[in-house]
Amino acid sequence: MFRIGEFSRLSMVPVTALRYYADVGLLEPAHVDPDSGYRFFTAQQLPRVNRILALKGLGLSLDEIGVILDEELGAAELRGMLQLRRAELGRRVAEEQDRLERVEARLRLIEKEGSMPEREVVDKQVAPVRGVAMREVLATIEEIGPFIGDGFAGLGMAGIAPAGPPAAIYHDPEFTGEQVDVEIFLPVPPEVSGPLRTPAGRTLQERVLEGGDVVALVHAALYEEIGEAYQALGAAIAERGLRVAGPPRELYLTGPDEPGPPVTEIRFPVVAET
Repeated sequence: MFRIGEFSRLSMVPVTALRYYADVGLLEPAHVDPDSGYRFFTAQQLPRVNRILALKGLGLSLDEIGVILDEELGAAELRGMLQLRRAELGRRVAEEQDRLERVEARLRLIEKEGSMPEREVVDKQVAPVRGVAMREVLATIEEIGPFIGDGFAGLGMAGIAPAGPPAAIYHDPEFTGEQVDVEIFLPVPPEVSGPLRTPAGRTLQERVLEGGDVVALVHAALYEEIGEAYQALGAAIAERGLRVAGPPRELYLTGPDEPGPPVTEIRFPVVAET
């Protein structure tokens, strides 16, 4: 048997932790000297220490670890738990990375307050455009890219070349970043008729995108910085005495494989403030 200090070196666990595990019943000493109170452990207890540390590393509480140890799970079961935990942590890391990127974008807006370069906001009247469209509520904004890709693939399956840049129409009455109600519109030649199926089983329906008065701005920078463009449009709409008359549209003027920053035209349908 080994004194607790010796067992600490063998297991690479601090004495304070070993004592605590003993006190809560997770790792009781193999023997306690009745006179001195010294605690002794055996080499046969090292596998239990390994399981305690592995389960603790998975984020389980000591009470949960005690229950699992009582079930005497083998290495295969512990490996499965590790894989599930790894997937969960990967998801959390991705969510936190996305959160940090949003905070960084918002900080850039704050730093530029009062010193943002003038952006050219134009007033124009756009004509109706004929095309095909599909609308869906997506879990997150990040799913819009694959959603557009599925629409383009549907055109490709039908042997149709788009007649202009794709557009996304955001129908949500407010911004949430989740459960995004978005419609993808793809201009097509006049002779094309729908419906068309996509590889993911969606349906592209015939659609005429309404024309009318809009205020527009071309954003030639990273999409993560598009908040600046939206705020510039908001200021311009207010200065012109207008009000928003429909959901915003984003026209993607360049593709993801083209060199340089993406180019997006943002349009807000407007009417005069009454």
